[in-house]
Amino acid sequence: MGFLPNSQLILARRPEILRAFQQLVAAIQGPTSTITPQLRSMVAQMASRAAGCGYCMAHGAHGAERTGIPPEKEDALWEYETSSLFSEAERAALRVAQCAAQVPNAVTDDDFAALKRHYTATQIVDIVAVIALFGFLNRFNDTMATELEASPIEAAKRHLAQHGWTLGKHAPDSES
Repeated sequence: MGFLPNSQLILARRPEILRAFQQLVAAIQGPTSTITPQLRSMVAQMASRAAGCGYCMAHGAHGAERTGIPPEKEDALWEYETSSLFSEAERAALRVAQCAAQVPNAVTDDDFAALKRHYTATQIVDIVAVIALFGFLNRFNDTMATELEASPIEAAKRHLAQHGWTLGKHAPDSES
């Protein structure tokens, strides 16, 4: 990421939780994942957007740039259902991410059937694992009102502000 995320600094107050979390992240986001970094990024972003966590949304926009998602695709993520920039497979994954991040979970049998048409059982586990990982992050960072770092703020201003994103409770003390 190029910086130490404030969420990690907060988790470090409980080193055993931070270590376990880092192991989980490595297992889900690491080289053994069966889905691309770009799909992981888009799924994480959609889950965070559906959950409404401004911190994770900003980190998602920052991560998208680092994984090579084209800016025009990043800007169209909110319109994934209708934008020609997204494949049917991506739409199926993003729909499940959006619905799974809601409470109660809104994934339908049809949503899951569409996912199965495009992904293997192992890839589906990876997709749902990303959604679940960001479920933890969304709840943790939004509840803790984790302060955003500079580069995610800038990425969010470029890609999310036009869709209503604001710093809100994640503003650095100097911007409060």
